[in-house]
Amino acid sequence: MELLEWHREQQEAKLSGRYITLQDIEPLLKQYEDNGEVSVIGRSVNKDTIYMYRTGQGPKKVLMWSQMHGNESTTTKAVMDLLKFLKEENAVARRILEQCTLYIIPMLNPDGARAYTRVNAVNIDLNRDAADISQPESFALRRVFDEIAPDFCFNLHDQRTIFNTGDSPKPATLSFLSPATNKERSITPPRKKSMEVIAAVNTVLQRHIPGQVGRYDDSFNINCVGDSFQTLGVPTLLFEAGHYPEDYNRDMTRQYVFRALLAALQYVADHPVSGEGYEAYFDIPENGKQFFDILIREFPITIAGEVVLKDIGILYKEELRDCKIVFTPYIEEIGDLQGFYGHKTYSASEKTLPSIEEKNLETSTLLKLFL
Repeated sequence: MELLEWHREQQEAKLSGRYITLQDIEPLLKQYEDNGEVSVIGRSVNKDTIYMYRTGQGPKKVLMWSQMHGNESTTTKAVMDLLKFLKEENAVARRILEQCTLYIIPMLNPDGARAYTRVNAVNIDLNRDAADISQPESFALRRVFDEIAPDFCFNLHDQRTIFNTGDSPKPATLSFLSPATNKERSITPPRKKSMEVIAAVNTVLQRHIPGQVGRYDDSFNINCVGDSFQTLGVPTLLFEAGHYPEDYNRDMTRQYVFRALLAALQYVADHPVSGEGYEAYFDIPENGKQFFDILIREFPITIAGEVVLKDIGILYKEELRDCKIVFTPYIEEIGDLQGFYGHKTYSASEKTLPSIEEKNLETSTLLKLFL
């Protein structure tokens, strides 16, 4: 069975939507104890459990962690799908588990997951705490890293809907990064190895989402965990789950993250990963930031008594309400937005509309005219 077909039919049905908490994944982890080992590696600020799942018997050690940012849950869903897949009797799963030992932290920031915030319970961004290691969640991850001495690290995140690939009108449904190890962004041996794996993953993904894979900015920041681990000599891959058209719950993106995880693990299992294949990494276009969730073209706006036509870019703010994520639109930018794209685009010139004074522009009023 083709791997995406397996995912469509067999993905973990108990997880859906954007709001994924520790209470959602705890019972699922217990289902896989007969295929691996569930351990407690630490406690969050609010004393919630931070779990790690170990499976496989191979010599190549892969450490991965998800939901370091509590409001980035797509990769957590894909990780739980991966655990279900690895329990299946199939050749791909057997090969990975024969060649690799996987150490998986499915939710590093359970407090942030419950509050649906990027930060932890004391407003610290764990992905800016790699140098200080000031938080219990950061300490748990670093202690595991030191004890395991992994051969590869997978740092799993979500990215905003604003990203496109290169200058194209295609969204960056997945983005990747081989983090820098210094301000000069030198192409070091561990970077080459992670670049080689990412290039292999991109080859697979281009068959499914052509033109929708981007390369994330590689500015160096030693406070970022990926930069820190790669600086310590461990090839580290940053995964960023992004937008797929009409998929704000990221259920389509979820399946491509799952496919990317398998592609990375298959490549690590089947190849020595010397870094020789790193140059194909640069064939992946860099991410642009040229998307709005909604783009309204040539809207008549009254400014100082004069009617002018301007573009209006609208983004969604994700808000937690009654254990559900609500997407609330707000005006991000007004002006000449040529070169930008909308996940939905409307042309005001196709309607007969009264002009509105700029100070009176309200998102709800605008959207009622088009939706």
